[in-house]
Amino acid sequence: MASLDLDPAFALHRGGKLEVRSTVPVRDADDLSLAYTPGVARVCTAIADNHDLVNDYTWVSNVVAVVSDGTAVLGLGDIGPAAAMPVMEGKALLFKEFGNVDAVPICLDTTDVDALVETVVRLAPSFGGVNLEDISAPRCFEVENRLRELLDIPVFHDDQHGTAIVVLAALQNAARLTGRSLGDLRAVVAGAGASGVAVTRILLGAGIGDIAVSDSKGILYSGREGLNPVKEALAADTNRAGHKGSTEQALAGADVFIGLSGSTVSEQAVASMAPDAIVFALSNPTPEVEPAVAARYARVVATGRSDFPNQINNVLAFPGVFRGALDVRARTVTENMKVAAATALASVVGDDVAEDYVIPSPFDARVAPAVSAAVARQAREDGVARK
Repeated sequence: MASLDLDPAFALHRGGKLEVRSTVPVRDADDLSLAYTPGVARVCTAIADNHDLVNDYTWVSNVVAVVSDGTAVLGLGDIGPAAAMPVMEGKALLFKEFGNVDAVPICLDTTDVDALVETVVRLAPSFGGVNLEDISAPRCFEVENRLRELLDIPVFHDDQHGTAIVVLAALQNAARLTGRSLGDLRAVVAGAGASGVAVTRILLGAGIGDIAVSDSKGILYSGREGLNPVKEALAADTNRAGHKGSTEQALAGADVFIGLSGSTVSEQAVASMAPDAIVFALSNPTPEVEPAVAARYARVVATGRSDFPNQINNVLAFPGVFRGALDVRARTVTENMKVAAATALASVVGDDVAEDYVIPSPFDARVAPAVSAAVARQAREDGVARK
């Protein structure tokens, strides 16, 4: 097994990427008596009398549970909870590095919705928020919705909402660059899974002109056979133009393509789009269309990869979203808070917007503070902040 360490990825991950460190010294008996018994008993008693004090005298108000069942990990699919752990550790690492939020990876050995919900509810008193990760659709929608109803802390499925926030931010800037508003745009989204549904919903809320969504069987429309409830609801709210064919057919004359499906789109389909087209080919590791090919016809091209300009990376959103929500002890993450996060993220680019710069780098130090401040402010305006 040591030979695996010849690969730098294995060498970096050996022993895991996280550890727990104490924030107070234990140098002598006096320190021990305060950090643990008997001093700790006074704190416990105070919290028993006033549960809100747990946020002041424990780490709860600054710690997030990163929860997965391993059923939709990266582009690897259902690889199970053990194999998902390196990703969840990585997510916790990003929370700390980019948002100064402590996070604990929790991989659950069940795919049953009831069991997932019950387990997270029972764990919830130890955390200030829950970040759901890599849970396959359509179960992820029910898991999140039920947890949001049952818990009074933020529950955020990053595959859905993190992606949606960053896409909205990038599209706002791309539209501005091309002299248009979101209301001027007709978009086609390839993929009706977790991210495709969330991206479509946030764009609808932000006032997109029209948007059609496709799955493996073509464009969603009301009355199409075989739609699950999530897709039925999406079909009812989208596709005002009435497309019923393939993704590529719907792209003719469209202003925006957003790929979230792992499928491919031909050069001819991209060429058929409207002038100043915007192409977000976000599947990893292989975009729906090669960026160099898309750039022959599109004004703005974005991918999910770090080796091309305009990377749509969730790390631009979730650390700041949780930082802002935790700072005000928000009860939930509202739709307005997500839009506020996107607008703040877009504003970081400012007047420097260009074809190869519609979204900032994850390493731009302005990102997390801008997003967290906007989220905290919106939480107060929406009445879900407790401080």
